[in-house]
Amino acid sequence: MNPEKRREIFKRLKKENPHPTTELNYRSPFELLVAVILSAQATDKGVNKATKELFKVARSPKKILELQESGLKEYIKTIGLFNSKAKNIIKTCQILVEQHGGKVPEDRAALEALPGVGRKTANVILNTAFGHPTIAVDTHIFRVSNRTGLAPGKTVLEVEKKLLKLVPEEYKKDAHHWLILLGRYTCVARKPRCGACVIEDLCEYKHKTSD
Repeated sequence: MNPEKRREIFKRLKKENPHPTTELNYRSPFELLVAVILSAQATDKGVNKATKELFKVARSPKKILELQESGLKEYIKTIGLFNSKAKNIIKTCQILVEQHGGKVPEDRAALEALPGVGRKTANVILNTAFGHPTIAVDTHIFRVSNRTGLAPGKTVLEVEKKLLKLVPEEYKKDAHHWLILLGRYTCVARKPRCGACVIEDLCEYKHKTSD
C-alpha cells in the first residue's frame, strides 16, 4: 500500500469520526487504568457495567485498597478472570500509592512495571489518558492492519512498529481509536461488512463482501 492511499484512509476515518475515543467509561487516568486492566478478554460494555458501581465508592488507589481484594471482587465478579484481575489491581494500587503518590505515571517503563499492565495497556494509557501518539495493537487493529494491507505483520509488535512508521504524523494520535472501531463494527472477524466501509475502495483485501 502506498503512502497516498494510507493518508486517504485516515483522512476518511477522521471525516467520519473527527474526535474518536475509547468506549470505556472513565473520568481520570486511574479509572482508565483500572478499566483497561479489566477489559482483557472482556467486553467494554461488561467493564462499564462493573466500573459504574465500583467507581461510585472507589475512584483512587487508596479507596480501592480500602476495599481489599475480597471487596473489589464483589464489584468485578461478572467480568472474566476477575480473581487474577483483582489481585493485579490491588498490587497496582499499592505500587501507585507507595511509588507514585497515588498517580498514574506518564512513563512507559513505570506503567509496564505495574501488575496486569503489558505493552498494549501501557500504550492505551499513554495515548488515551495523556495524548501520546502511541498505537495499542489489539486483535481488531491486528486484523484490520493485515486484512487491508495498511500495515501487515506476523506479530502484534511488528504491526505496531509498522503503524508508527507508516501512519501520517497528523493522524497518529487518533489512529488507535479509528482502527479499533473499524475492526469492531465494520471490518469484523468472520465476515467483513465491506459494503458499509468508508475505505472499501482503498482496502487491498482480496475477498471483499457486498454487505
